[in-house]
Amino acid sequence: MLLARRSDVTAVWDWGRSGSAAPPNFGKSGETLTTTARNGVTTGTRAEHLQEAKTLPIFCEVFARRRRKTSKKMSRYTDVPLGIIAVQKVSDCCSIEAGPRRALLYKVSVLLLTYMSYMFYHMSRKPLSVVKNVFHQNCSGLTPGADDDANVSTWCDWAPFDRDDYSTLFGTLDSAFLFAYSAGMFVSGIIAERVNLRYFLSLGMIFSGVFCYLFGLARTCNIHAMWYFILMQVLGGIVQTTGWPGVVTVVGNWFGEGNRGLIFGIWNSHTSVGNILGSLVAAAFVEQDWGLSFIVPGAIIAGGGFLIFLFMVENPSHVGCPRPGEDESEEIKRFPPNETVPIAAVIPNETPISFWSALKIPGVVEYSLSLFFAKLVSYTFLYWLPLYISASTTLGATLSADVSTLFDVGGIIGGIAAGVISDYTGMSAVTCAGMLVVAIPLMFVYDEYGSVSVEMNIFLLIVVGILVNGPYALITTAVSADLGTHESLKGSSRALATVTAIIDGTGSIGAAVGPLLAGVIYSYGWESVFYMLMASDVLALLFLVRLVIKEFTQRRRRTRQHIG
Repeated sequence: MLLARRSDVTAVWDWGRSGSAAPPNFGKSGETLTTTARNGVTTGTRAEHLQEAKTLPIFCEVFARRRRKTSKKMSRYTDVPLGIIAVQKVSDCCSIEAGPRRALLYKVSVLLLTYMSYMFYHMSRKPLSVVKNVFHQNCSGLTPGADDDANVSTWCDWAPFDRDDYSTLFGTLDSAFLFAYSAGMFVSGIIAERVNLRYFLSLGMIFSGVFCYLFGLARTCNIHAMWYFILMQVLGGIVQTTGWPGVVTVVGNWFGEGNRGLIFGIWNSHTSVGNILGSLVAAAFVEQDWGLSFIVPGAIIAGGGFLIFLFMVENPSHVGCPRPGEDESEEIKRFPPNETVPIAAVIPNETPISFWSALKIPGVVEYSLSLFFAKLVSYTFLYWLPLYISASTTLGATLSADVSTLFDVGGIIGGIAAGVISDYTGMSAVTCAGMLVVAIPLMFVYDEYGSVSVEMNIFLLIVVGILVNGPYALITTAVSADLGTHESLKGSSRALATVTAIIDGTGSIGAAVGPLLAGVIYSYGWESVFYMLMASDVLALLFLVRLVIKEFTQRRRRTRQHIG
């Protein structure tokens, strides 16, 4: 028991009147305390005396001041975007209460904004594959203009792609972007764990728009230097790496493991929708002014980056919503909204994972190597399909670009189907392997019979899109998210960006190699290109064999336990 002197109580009283931030040290919390106050003698704990002191008006003011200071200190870690602050103020003024639907509304907004974000990323990558058809084309059926030399067979081509090795130059452009993208992805994932993802994504989208615009500016400024096109591709590839680690981590912060395959399967359709949108926008301008095929998508993605900055909520805790796995019935304090978090803010209790630690997570290496070859196939189709359709059919540049979008329509179906099957069976590797097994002979069928008629080409293209993009979509989304929240990480959600970057970065190296190989092999005929794609899918399948065996073994063990 501690006996407090009258001076102790006087000190407390003076503390209250002075408004000092720290109370006098007259006993530890929980210790029995006897004090002689102005109104008599009382006995109790320090906490009880402070509680009684709150009843005095002067103490009420002090405690209110202290609470305000505590709130300010805690709110340093919140990151409420300006657009959300405006929506909150409007809802408060109009007495609109979201109630229990509040968390659901935020989840829907996160899905829509991240979907839009990565859709625009892919949209801005697509124009080059469409514009290749006018960079080098058959000039015999075209009418030369007043300034064109009709005696030169390549008068309608855009230098330097008017040379005989134009296909190699196309492959160089594709690979410049994709090698820069794959190299930057490993660094980008590590950075994404340590910065504010809203700033990270919005700046990445704005600069992606800038470099896409600068590529199209070559048409307006009559630029023909190969180094300029390569430079724009390299810079564009680097800033595009901000997209995937950012959006996957944000979605992973908001959604748990339940039905993750279905949610990510539907959500991952942004890749195919972006490709379709990019093809249609580029095709609308390609024959009149190919520069606009780059400038318009560049303006769209830059505008999307501004929307991300205004409205995307990176983490549920920033707006007082529970994280996945937390009790949603518990009320979480809504911190005062602010826009003071720097881009390099560090969230408490979240420790980033090292690159090597992420590699040790079971399944990361196997899925990464499998994605290397799966993405090689997908991106070769992405960059060379319009040119293949134009060469193997009688369709022009615009119609070839339009028909090529059906590959991405199949990709949407394939991504959703792979997610549903994975959720139902709980066997992601088996799902991917099954689709790869069927995709290999189907690519041979498409090469042999796709040119028979436009209808046959459309049908086979959709089926091939389903089987080629299904495994790619599942590995880059649900599988990456599952591995990024693996039990060995002890609940650290910030590891998700690094795991995602490792898997997608390895896949992106394959995506860079594929178009480059296609540019070289193309001179031996399209049949050789398709053999290369089939061999790549075989290798993707082989890297999944150990995981497939493991999943079947675990399935049999669970079945025996259930029967027993």
